[in-house]
Amino acid sequence: MYNNIPTKVLTGEVRLSYVNLIQPRANNNDPNAEPKYSATLLIPKSDEVVYQNILSSIEAAAADAQSKIWNGVRPPVMPIPIHDGDGVRENGTPYGPECKGCWVITASTKQKPQVVHQSDINTELLPQDIYSGMWGRVTINFFGYARAGKKGIGCGLGNVMKTRDDEPLSGGASAAADFAGVGQTVGAPATPNYGAAMPATPGQMTYPNTGAAMPNPMGVQPRQINPLTGQPFYGA
Repeated sequence: MYNNIPTKVLTGEVRLSYVNLIQPRANNNDPNAEPKYSATLLIPKSDEVVYQNILSSIEAAAADAQSKIWNGVRPPVMPIPIHDGDGVRENGTPYGPECKGCWVITASTKQKPQVVHQSDINTELLPQDIYSGMWGRVTINFFGYARAGKKGIGCGLGNVMKTRDDEPLSGGASAAADFAGVGQTVGAPATPNYGAAMPATPGQMTYPNTGAAMPNPMGVQPRQINPLTGQPFYGA
Protein backbone atom coordinates (compact mmCIF):
# COMPACT_ATOMS: atom_id res chain seq x y z
CA MET A 1 0.00 0.00 0.00
CA TYR A 2 1.24 3.48 -0.87
CA ASN A 3 -0.45 6.78 0.02
CA ASN A 4 -3.36 4.82 1.52
CA ILE A 5 -4.16 3.20 -1.85
CA PRO A 6 -4.33 -0.59 -1.28
CA THR A 7 -3.50 -1.45 -4.90
CA LYS A 8 -0.56 0.96 -5.18
CA VAL A 9 3.12 0.26 -4.39
CA LEU A 10 6.25 2.40 -4.24
CA THR A 11 9.16 0.09 -5.01
CA GLY A 12 12.57 0.13 -3.45
CA GLU A 13 15.53 0.57 -5.78
CA VAL A 14 14.96 -1.52 -8.91
CA ARG A 15 16.70 -1.82 -12.25
CA LEU A 16 14.69 -0.86 -15.32
CA SER A 17 14.72 -2.89 -18.53
CA TYR A 18 12.83 -2.63 -21.83
CA VAL A 19 12.33 1.06 -21.13
CA ASN A 20 9.76 2.91 -23.26
CA LEU A 21 9.30 6.05 -21.20
CA ILE A 22 9.93 8.69 -23.88
CA GLN A 23 7.65 7.50 -26.68
CA PRO A 24 4.74 5.03 -26.43
CA ARG A 25 5.13 1.71 -28.19
CA ALA A 26 2.61 -0.87 -29.34
CA ASN A 27 2.93 -4.59 -28.63
CA ASN A 28 4.35 -6.15 -31.79
CA ASN A 29 2.48 -9.40 -31.06
CA ASP A 30 -0.89 -7.67 -31.06
CA PRO A 31 -1.77 -5.68 -34.23
CA ASN A 32 -4.72 -4.08 -32.41
CA ALA A 33 -2.72 -3.03 -29.37
CA GLU A 34 -2.71 0.64 -28.40
CA PRO A 35 0.73 2.24 -28.00
CA LYS A 36 1.73 2.56 -24.35
CA TYR A 37 4.60 3.75 -22.20
CA SER A 38 6.18 0.86 -20.33
CA ALA A 39 9.14 -0.54 -18.41
CA THR A 40 10.13 -3.88 -16.95
CA LEU A 41 11.15 -3.69 -13.30
CA LEU A 42 13.85 -6.01 -11.96
CA ILE A 43 13.16 -6.17 -8.22
CA PRO A 44 15.95 -7.73 -6.12
CA LYS A 45 14.66 -10.75 -4.20
CA SER A 46 16.49 -9.43 -1.17
CA ASP A 47 13.85 -6.67 -0.94
CA GLU A 48 11.34 -8.82 0.93
CA VAL A 49 9.32 -5.82 2.14
CA VAL A 50 8.48 -4.61 -1.37
CA TYR A 51 7.73 -8.17 -2.49
CA GLN A 52 5.17 -8.60 0.28
CA ASN A 53 3.66 -5.18 -0.49
CA ILE A 54 3.24 -6.25 -4.11
CA LEU A 55 1.49 -9.49 -3.14
CA SER A 56 -0.83 -7.56 -0.82
CA SER A 57 -1.66 -5.03 -3.55
CA ILE A 58 -2.34 -7.83 -6.06
CA GLU A 59 -4.76 -9.39 -3.57
CA ALA A 60 -6.47 -6.02 -3.06
CA ALA A 61 -6.85 -5.63 -6.84
CA ALA A 62 -8.29 -9.14 -7.12
CA ALA A 63 -10.85 -8.49 -4.39
CA ASP A 64 -11.88 -5.24 -6.07
CA ALA A 65 -12.20 -6.88 -9.49
CA GLN A 66 -14.17 -9.82 -8.11
CA SER A 67 -16.88 -7.53 -6.83
CA LYS A 68 -16.87 -5.07 -9.74
CA ILE A 69 -15.94 -6.78 -13.00
CA TRP A 70 -15.75 -10.56 -12.40
CA ASN A 71 -19.38 -10.96 -11.35
CA GLY A 72 -18.39 -12.20 -7.93
CA VAL A 73 -16.37 -15.13 -9.26
CA ARG A 74 -12.60 -15.21 -8.84
CA PRO A 75 -10.68 -17.11 -11.53
CA PRO A 76 -9.42 -20.46 -10.16
CA VAL A 77 -6.09 -19.80 -11.87
CA MET A 78 -5.48 -16.08 -11.78
CA PRO A 79 -2.66 -14.69 -13.96
CA ILE A 80 -0.56 -12.15 -12.06
CA PRO A 81 2.14 -9.83 -13.46
CA ILE A 82 5.05 -10.82 -11.19
CA HIS A 83 7.46 -13.51 -12.38
CA ASP A 84 10.57 -15.29 -11.14
CA GLY A 85 13.66 -14.04 -12.98
CA ASP A 86 15.45 -17.31 -12.10
CA GLY A 87 12.76 -19.29 -13.91
CA VAL A 88 11.45 -19.24 -17.48
CA ARG A 89 9.01 -17.14 -19.47
CA GLU A 90 5.55 -18.31 -20.51
CA ASN A 91 7.03 -19.54 -23.81
CA GLY A 92 9.56 -21.70 -21.95
CA THR A 93 12.66 -19.59 -22.64
CA PRO A 94 14.78 -18.48 -19.66
CA TYR A 95 14.92 -14.87 -18.56
CA GLY A 96 18.06 -12.91 -19.39
CA PRO A 97 21.06 -12.86 -17.05
CA GLU A 98 20.11 -9.39 -15.81
CA CYS A 99 16.96 -10.95 -14.29
CA LYS A 100 18.77 -13.46 -12.09
CA GLY A 101 18.05 -12.98 -8.42
CA CYS A 102 15.11 -10.70 -9.21
CA TRP A 103 11.35 -10.62 -9.42
CA VAL A 104 10.24 -9.35 -12.83
CA ILE A 105 7.23 -7.08 -13.42
CA THR A 106 6.26 -5.26 -16.61
CA ALA A 107 4.16 -2.14 -16.04
CA SER A 108 2.55 0.09 -18.67
CA THR A 109 0.34 3.14 -19.04
CA LYS A 110 -1.38 5.21 -21.73
CA GLN A 111 -0.33 8.43 -19.98
CA LYS A 112 3.25 9.64 -20.23
CA PRO A 113 4.94 9.06 -16.87
CA GLN A 114 7.15 11.66 -15.26
CA VAL A 115 10.79 10.61 -15.01
CA VAL A 116 12.85 12.62 -12.53
CA HIS A 117 16.12 12.26 -10.63
CA GLN A 118 16.24 11.82 -6.88
CA SER A 119 18.36 14.98 -6.63
CA ASP A 120 15.59 17.09 -8.23
CA ILE A 121 12.11 15.59 -8.26
CA ASN A 122 10.60 18.77 -9.73
CA THR A 123 12.46 18.59 -13.06
CA GLU A 124 11.96 15.87 -15.65
CA LEU A 125 15.04 14.16 -17.07
CA LEU A 126 16.30 14.70 -20.59
CA PRO A 127 15.65 11.79 -23.00
CA GLN A 128 19.34 10.86 -23.18
CA ASP A 129 19.36 10.25 -19.41
CA ILE A 130 16.54 7.67 -19.61
CA TYR A 131 17.56 4.19 -20.75
CA SER A 132 17.32 0.46 -20.08
CA GLY A 133 19.78 -0.43 -17.34
CA MET A 134 19.40 2.57 -15.05
CA TRP A 135 18.21 2.18 -11.45
CA GLY A 136 15.27 3.91 -9.86
CA ARG A 137 12.19 3.78 -7.67
CA VAL A 138 8.82 3.41 -9.35
CA THR A 139 5.16 3.74 -8.41
CA ILE A 140 2.98 0.93 -9.76
CA ASN A 141 -0.73 0.19 -9.40
CA PHE A 142 -2.40 -3.21 -9.77
CA PHE A 143 -5.85 -3.72 -11.31
CA GLY A 144 -8.13 -6.52 -12.38
CA TYR A 145 -9.10 -7.02 -16.04
CA ALA A 146 -11.57 -9.08 -18.06
CA ARG A 147 -11.00 -9.02 -21.80
CA ALA A 148 -11.22 -11.50 -24.65
CA GLY A 149 -12.52 -14.10 -22.23
CA LYS A 150 -9.49 -13.75 -19.95
CA LYS A 151 -9.42 -12.55 -16.38
CA GLY A 152 -6.38 -11.60 -14.37
CA ILE A 153 -4.35 -8.86 -12.70
CA GLY A 154 -2.41 -6.22 -14.62
CA CYS A 155 0.15 -3.65 -13.52
CA GLY A 156 -0.11 0.05 -14.30
CA LEU A 157 2.97 2.26 -14.45
CA GLY A 158 3.06 5.45 -12.39
CA ASN A 159 6.12 7.70 -12.21
CA VAL A 160 9.86 6.97 -12.12
CA MET A 161 12.56 8.46 -9.92
CA LYS A 162 16.01 7.63 -11.24
CA THR A 163 18.57 6.87 -8.51
CA ARG A 164 21.75 5.94 -10.37
CA ASP A 165 23.32 4.91 -13.66
CA ASP A 166 24.54 1.48 -14.74
CA GLU A 167 25.59 -0.33 -17.89
CA PRO A 168 22.88 -0.07 -20.58
CA LEU A 169 20.84 -3.23 -21.17
CA SER A 170 20.31 -2.47 -24.86
CA GLY A 171 23.08 -4.82 -25.99
CA GLY A 172 25.70 -2.12 -26.45
CA ALA A 173 28.57 -0.94 -24.27
CA SER A 174 28.85 2.53 -22.84
CA ALA A 175 31.39 5.04 -24.13
CA ALA A 176 33.19 4.86 -20.77
CA ALA A 177 33.64 1.11 -21.21
CA ASP A 178 34.66 1.36 -24.86
CA PHE A 179 37.27 4.10 -24.33
CA ALA A 180 38.60 3.29 -20.86
CA GLY A 181 42.29 4.24 -20.77
CA VAL A 182 42.20 5.73 -24.27
CA GLY A 183 43.06 9.38 -24.85
CA GLN A 184 44.23 9.91 -21.29
CA THR A 185 47.75 11.14 -22.22
CA VAL A 186 48.22 14.81 -21.42
CA GLY A 187 49.66 16.96 -24.19
CA ALA A 188 49.96 16.46 -27.94
CA PRO A 189 52.81 15.05 -30.05
CA ALA A 190 55.31 17.53 -31.37
CA THR A 191 54.93 18.72 -34.96
CA PRO A 192 57.16 16.59 -37.20
CA ASN A 193 60.17 18.38 -38.76
CA TYR A 194 59.90 17.73 -42.46
CA GLY A 195 62.82 19.92 -43.52
CA ALA A 196 64.14 23.44 -43.39
CA ALA A 197 61.87 26.24 -42.32
CA MET A 198 59.72 27.79 -45.02
CA PRO A 199 59.93 31.54 -45.72
CA ALA A 200 57.61 33.74 -43.71
CA THR A 201 55.98 35.29 -46.78
CA PRO A 202 54.39 33.03 -49.41
CA GLY A 203 55.94 33.30 -52.85
CA GLN A 204 59.35 34.28 -51.52
CA MET A 205 61.01 30.89 -51.92
CA THR A 206 64.66 31.47 -52.93
CA TYR A 207 67.61 29.18 -53.23
CA PRO A 208 69.48 30.69 -50.28
CA ASN A 209 66.63 30.15 -47.78
CA THR A 210 66.11 26.50 -48.81
CA GLY A 211 69.75 25.59 -48.44
CA ALA A 212 69.88 24.33 -52.05
CA ALA A 213 72.63 25.34 -54.44
CA MET A 214 71.91 27.82 -57.24
CA PRO A 215 71.65 26.04 -60.60
CA ASN A 216 74.84 26.49 -62.63
CA PRO A 217 74.50 24.32 -65.70
CA MET A 218 77.48 25.94 -67.49
CA GLY A 219 79.85 25.37 -64.62
CA VAL A 220 80.62 29.08 -64.39
CA GLN A 221 82.16 30.08 -61.05
CA PRO A 222 80.67 33.06 -59.23
CA ARG A 223 82.75 36.21 -59.20
CA GLN A 224 81.12 37.95 -56.23
CA ILE A 225 77.89 38.17 -54.24
CA ASN A 226 75.18 40.65 -55.15
CA PRO A 227 74.56 42.57 -51.88
CA LEU A 228 70.90 43.28 -52.78
CA THR A 229 69.79 39.76 -53.63
CA GLY A 230 72.29 37.69 -51.69
CA GLN A 231 72.86 35.68 -54.87
CA PRO A 232 76.14 35.35 -56.70
CA PHE A 233 76.93 37.20 -59.89
CA TYR A 234 77.73 34.89 -62.79
CA GLY A 235 79.66 35.92 -65.81
CA ALA A 236 82.71 35.43 -67.95
